[in-house]
Amino acid sequence: MASSPDVIVIGAGVLGLCSAAELAARGHAVTVIDPGGANASAVAAGMIAPAMESLLDETTPERAALLRRARDLWPSFAETHGLKLRREGADWRGDDAGAALDRLTALGFEAEAIDGGVRTSEDWRVEVGPGLTALARVPGVSVVRATVARVSGDSRRWRVEAADGRVWFTPSLVVATGAATAIEGLPLDVAARIAAIQPIKGQLSYFAGLSAPAVIRAEGAYVAPAEGGVVIGATMQPGERDLAPDMDAAQGQTSKGLGLLGLETREGVARVGIRGATPDGLPLAGPTEAEGLHLALAPRRNGWLLGPMVARVVADGIEGMTPVPDAAALDPARFD
Repeated sequence: MASSPDVIVIGAGVLGLCSAAELAARGHAVTVIDPGGANASAVAAGMIAPAMESLLDETTPERAALLRRARDLWPSFAETHGLKLRREGADWRGDDAGAALDRLTALGFEAEAIDGGVRTSEDWRVEVGPGLTALARVPGVSVVRATVARVSGDSRRWRVEAADGRVWFTPSLVVATGAATAIEGLPLDVAARIAAIQPIKGQLSYFAGLSAPAVIRAEGAYVAPAEGGVVIGATMQPGERDLAPDMDAAQGQTSKGLGLLGLETREGVARVGIRGATPDGLPLAGPTEAEGLHLALAPRRNGWLLGPMVARVVADGIEGMTPVPDAAALDPARFD
């Protein structure tokens, strides 16, 4: 028997689940359809890091301000949905510490010099496993394990069909499938936008039993606290989709990361995820030209940072509200 929730979200990564949680908090019944298993949001350090991301990308003051505004949505979002927000800050280590401090200060971030580096209190994080679990358990959100095979829509509703034959109907459909290929049946212009998303293979390594007081970043590596240990990452291989660990890349990366902790090389557990990226590094989020069809895709490596902002833009679009100013920067049609 087919069901008809208020909203269907396809994809249970951080953007899909944040959007579902936001919509549920506004009173909508939301079904999230996802095949299960690890996704790119689970293979991440959970960093909410506007300062360090702005430093690494040598971004503009305008982009840095947008990332800061995205971060500032997190305290209320985390409290509403039961996520633990960790505000340990982050350190930058390296010979370029003086330049890094000047750059962060010029972009409007609070930072200070420390022995061998720079410290900022403006970067936070969440534990990815508990975070995804909490979002999936928000009242009003129902997660269904299935692979969506095709969709079709008209002016009244969208039909969503799983590979096993199950069917759902909804007036509002959110596609949050990361870097996956376009689902059969999507409008051609939407399918073309999804096809233009660049996949990026990302790899990090988990080390049980180790600890770090906060995120430590350096050129080419980072160390971040994680459940029961630390993660060291992260490679970025544009255009790659395979999930096989690259052990050569892992060795050099983990050696540098362990060095940040003053430790010798040891073996960790490699984890691989495929992220999606647009030409400007920001996600595609909000309504499309097709009635009732919305996107929440391709945040590059900032899915956790941008989650609540994307969720707000998507929920406002579904409810027909006036878009917040930052919605224009995420408009799915901005590259057309």
